[in-house]
Amino acid sequence: MKDLTNSNVIHIKRKEIEYIQFKKLLEYSDIIEHCYTLRKNETDFRKYEGKDILEKNYKKLAKEFKFEYGNIIRPFQTHTDNIVSIKNNEEIKLDKVDGLITNEKDKVLSLTYADCIPVYMFDPNKKVVANIHSGWKGTVQKISEKAVKQMISDFECDVKNIICCIGPSICKKHFEVDEDVMLQFKKVFEYTNRLDEVIESKINSEGVKKYYIDTVKINRMMLEQLGLKPENIIESQICTVCNNKEFHSYRADKEKSGRNTAIIYLK
Repeated sequence: MKDLTNSNVIHIKRKEIEYIQFKKLLEYSDIIEHCYTLRKNETDFRKYEGKDILEKNYKKLAKEFKFEYGNIIRPFQTHTDNIVSIKNNEEIKLDKVDGLITNEKDKVLSLTYADCIPVYMFDPNKKVVANIHSGWKGTVQKISEKAVKQMISDFECDVKNIICCIGPSICKKHFEVDEDVMLQFKKVFEYTNRLDEVIESKINSEGVKKYYIDTVKINRMMLEQLGLKPENIIESQICTVCNNKEFHSYRADKEKSGRNTAIIYLK
C-alpha cells in the first residue's frame, strides 16, 4: 500500500491496522484522539449480519488507541441532517443520526464512510468535538453548517475557534451526477455566487451530459461563509475512489463496498 502522507495528514501503518491522522489535530493530542481507517487486513466497519467482523475491527481500534470498547458511540446513519449533542450523561437516541457532538471525555464518536465526507470539528477552548457524516445529501442539507451552529448553541463555542478537518472522500472528477442532483446543489448554493467553481458539465464517453461536483469545496465555502477561519479548515487532499486499494469506496465497489470509520474523542 502506498504512503498517503501529505502536507495535511500522516499515514500511520501498524501490523493490524492503518489509518490517517490530521497534523493539525495532532497538535492537541494531549486533549483529543482521532483517526480515519484504511482497509488493510480486511478492516471494515460495515454491519454484516451474523458476522463478528465489526466487533473485531472496533477492538483493533480500541487496542491501538487504548480506549474501552464499550465507550464507542455509533449511530444508525441514513443521510440525514440530524445531529445529537451528548452532554451531562443524558440518554440519547441514535436512530437516523448523521452527526455527533460532545464535551464529555472518553465518548468515542464513530461514524462510517465509503466516499462521503467525514468532517471532524474541534473547539480547543471549550473542549468540544464533533464527528459529521456529510454525503451529497448531507451537504445539500448543510449538515456541516448545522453542526457548527449546534456547537455554538449547545456548548457556547466561538466559530472563530473551531477547527474543521475534512477527511478522505470522493473527489470532483469521480462525483458524476445527473441533472436532477446538480439542480439540488444549484438551488441550495446559488447564494454563494461561486457555482462555476464547484460544478462542471461534460459530455461523457456515451455522449450523455453529466455533471461533476466538488463537495469538499462546497463544504469549505459554506463553513467560511459561516465564519470559520480559512486556515482552520484543513482538507485531507485524498480521494477514496482514486485510492480504492487503500479505502473502501461505494462508487468503486458498489454494493460490495465495505466501510471506513472516522473516530474522534476527548481523552
